[in-house]
Amino acid sequence: MEYRSGRLGRVIMARFDHDDDLLEGLNQLCLKENLRQAWFQILGGVGRAGVVTGPREPVMPPDPVWAETAGAQEVIGSGSVYWDGEEPRIHLHAAFGHHGKTMTACVRRDTRVYLVLEVIIFEIDGIEISRPWFEQGGFNRLTFG
Repeated sequence: MEYRSGRLGRVIMARFDHDDDLLEGLNQLCLKENLRQAWFQILGGVGRAGVVTGPREPVMPPDPVWAETAGAQEVIGSGSVYWDGEEPRIHLHAAFGHHGKTMTACVRRDTRVYLVLEVIIFEIDGIEISRPWFEQGGFNRLTFG
């Protein structure tokens, strides 16, 4: 384990509307506001998302198992934003539900909002964190500066 101690910076509340692209919108918000390090929560509805439900086998690097959500899904999730060079890297895990059936996954692409989605973002100040490519693991890994 490795850790650093920091403090909260800005708190940003955002609303995404029906058919907005959540991941693209978060990416643009991070660029516009220069959010270099943040933690966020989402709450609302998703109409579509490309997600990873886990690795095929517990090996490194992992072979991801892809799935697509379909139709209106209730969603709650937590994520983080740290940069790799000049690009924000968003990491979001969420639970999707519809008529009592639930799927938990890592949200990766094609995220379309159903009705409305609320996002609260907590900026992290006082420490340097990035998310560069981790060759051995085959993913972008949280790294302290």
